[in-house]
Amino acid sequence: MSAETTRRLVLLRHAKAEWSDGDDHERPLAERGRKDAPAAGRWIAGTGINPDLALCSTAVRTRETWKLAVHELPQRPRTVYEERVYEASLGELIAVINEVPEEVNDLLLIGHNPGMHGLADALAGEAEGDLLARLNRSGFPTAAVAVLAFTGSWKAVELGAGKLVNFWTPHE
Repeated sequence: MSAETTRRLVLLRHAKAEWSDGDDHERPLAERGRKDAPAAGRWIAGTGINPDLALCSTAVRTRETWKLAVHELPQRPRTVYEERVYEASLGELIAVINEVPEEVNDLLLIGHNPGMHGLADALAGEAEGDLLARLNRSGFPTAAVAVLAFTGSWKAVELGAGKLVNFWTPHE
């Protein structure tokens, strides 16, 4: 692959989850989440992006979001359930992205806030139109999707290296 390869990173925050006094990792989707997750999948499919790889947090709500969203895509990408995405810091998320194989052009990352919002904001060195303002105004709600474009290697993804090219929320 050329160093000029354009890559896209699709960030999907899990859909709305039930609140619980129990284990946070085991929280399932709420009814609204079960409706919003397929809508997010339909939106991703409508962009024409067919992810080569999906990295999904191991939390129940992210796995359920992915299970509902993936059925809306034209083809199912290889999926890896990555425990490091759960409760990951910005640096940890970038480290996970930096390990993505070079044959992957389009990566889908299914995770949590504040990580998804922080990652989109930190990687977006530039943005189309008012997307960055919209992203920061909305706070990256549940089932929201951000798409960032990069040129070069996944190993070179760092703060400010991408361009925010799309942002969607289910309740705009």
